[in-house]
Amino acid sequence: MRIIKNITTFALLSLFASFSVTAADIVRLATTTSTYHSGLLDYLVPEFKKESGYDIQILAAGTGKALKMGENGDVDLVMTHAPNAEAAFVQKGFGVLPRGLMYNDFVLVGPVADPANVKGGKDVASALANIAKANADFVSRGDDSGTHKKELLLWKAAGMSPEFAAYKAVGQGMGPTLTMANELQGYTLTDRGTWLAYASKLDLDVLVEGDKRLFNPYQVILVNPTRYPDANYQGAKLFSDWLVSPKAQAMINDFKVNGQQLFVADAG
Repeated sequence: MRIIKNITTFALLSLFASFSVTAADIVRLATTTSTYHSGLLDYLVPEFKKESGYDIQILAAGTGKALKMGENGDVDLVMTHAPNAEAAFVQKGFGVLPRGLMYNDFVLVGPVADPANVKGGKDVASALANIAKANADFVSRGDDSGTHKKELLLWKAAGMSPEFAAYKAVGQGMGPTLTMANELQGYTLTDRGTWLAYASKLDLDVLVEGDKRLFNPYQVILVNPTRYPDANYQGAKLFSDWLVSPKAQAMINDFKVNGQQLFVADAG
């Protein structure tokens, strides 16, 4: 009965929005490059626009930059994947209504030759330590993204700082980072969604996966309308409601690249 009620409420909100907004109404979303480069948002957003009438303006950046846009009131909501940074964003009063949306995982990818001999391992911290000891090329996003934050936590778990000569922080999104790792035949950490979207173009393999520390949850959080009264709270709330609705959650589960599911819907 609760599910039916939620669906009915959302349907009424969508109907109201379709009559009360024009094509000029925009919701500004700051999100990670993984949700953008994977193609997920290109798949979801047109359906939301068809139902609601709202345009979604997507600003793709690393999680750190996406949350900073929210802190500055430059967007209406954020979709990110760095739990500690997201908790601080809400606790400091910049964001409201955090909602679990979906998850995938991170994987360590690298050259088929695997000079650090890490393939098949389940301990990602040990694998990173071996890469450093071998002074093998490692390409880091280096952009304060959720992936970069996770990578730094994993180096810490390995008991070291990534200061070896072959470590390269490039300050780029996941797609360009994977491309550079491929050119150098080096290692990198990537979310699985972007990896699956790019894998056919790369001469790299997944070498380490399955470590519980590689779990990668995503949240959607509204910018606090009390702090930023000019934010499009109504449109952002409607989009957030839609993303966690049964229809959008099913769409997330159904989204595949090369026959493989990229994200697992996980709204409470």
